Amino acid sequence: MSHRRGNLIVTSIGRPEACLSSLNQPNDGQGVHRGGDVGEPAGAGPPQMGTLAGTLGAMIPTLGTFWGLTISTHDALVGAGLVVAVAVFGFEKQRRAVTDERLWVVVALALAWGAVFARLGTWVQHVDLSQNDALAQHWLHGSRSILGGLTGAYLGALFGKRVTGYRERTGALFAPAVAAGMAIGRIGCMVTESPGTATGHAWGVVLNKTDAALVGAPANVPLHPSFLYEIAFHAIAFALLWRFRDQLTKPAGLFTLYLGAYAVFRFLVEFVRGNEVAWAGLTRPQLFLLVVLPLLLWRALKVLSPPAAKHSHSSDPAIVEAT
Repeated sequence: MSHRRGNLIVTSIGRPEACLSSLNQPNDGQGVHRGGDVGEPAGAGPPQMGTLAGTLGAMIPTLGTFWGLTISTHDALVGAGLVVAVAVFGFEKQRRAVTDERLWVVVALALAWGAVFARLGTWVQHVDLSQNDALAQHWLHGSRSILGGLTGAYLGALFGKRVTGYRERTGALFAPAVAAGMAIGRIGCMVTESPGTATGHAWGVVLNKTDAALVGAPANVPLHPSFLYEIAFHAIAFALLWRFRDQLTKPAGLFTLYLGAYAVFRFLVEFVRGNEVAWAGLTRPQLFLLVVLPLLLWRALKVLSPPAAKHSHSSDPAIVEAT
């Protein structure tokens, strides 16, 4: 069952993540803080000098209300990331002269399954399912898991290929697109969720009391900007994928390499993200990654290994080509 802490939900991936529906509500009777000292309780004090607080330490849960509709910052930036990802995918599709329109069905199913798994990925927190939130309640008000979203998107793409009969590999198209979309979408997490654990260094993100209460983090303490680390990872990954996307003998393996690298990075960054420890000192994302990492790394090694030479006893070129 999700444990609420102020305006937070402790999710199944182990971190207190801001429930977007709660972020739109006033915090303890005060207006939602959007940076600076506006609305800060007396005695909170200004952000510490020499930190990232001035630029990264302000929570921005909403972008405003337009025609009676409150725009969630998180949802807007995730949506922007999806638009960029589709644009990059379309560019690569055209550059590689992939003309089979069935591919867009594969993309649509990947996005749909990714959205469903992202929401359901944070539902199961207890082995005894009766202790979890009601599914409908979680669907409407629960948080989301990026690991669940990636898993769902991967399975959705496989399902899309099966139902459409599309047989070509698509990793070279998905890899740079997903990296670009993730780099933008994670900005939405950075300005709406708890940054991470205490750093002990002045370069950490410092939240004032209002923002700290909003996301369940300590106030006036330098915190690891864990989402900034992740944004940097995806931005660098995109640059490398873009630069070397034609260098591999198996270009479709780019997506495997990207997922393997992200799995390793995410496992490590979990130590400073502040997620709830679930078992043996590890968070739920780390436990999930322990299961999938061996498979991803094995696949990555396969991608990087030189192609095996083909041997045939037949001199018939048509037979050799068929093998």
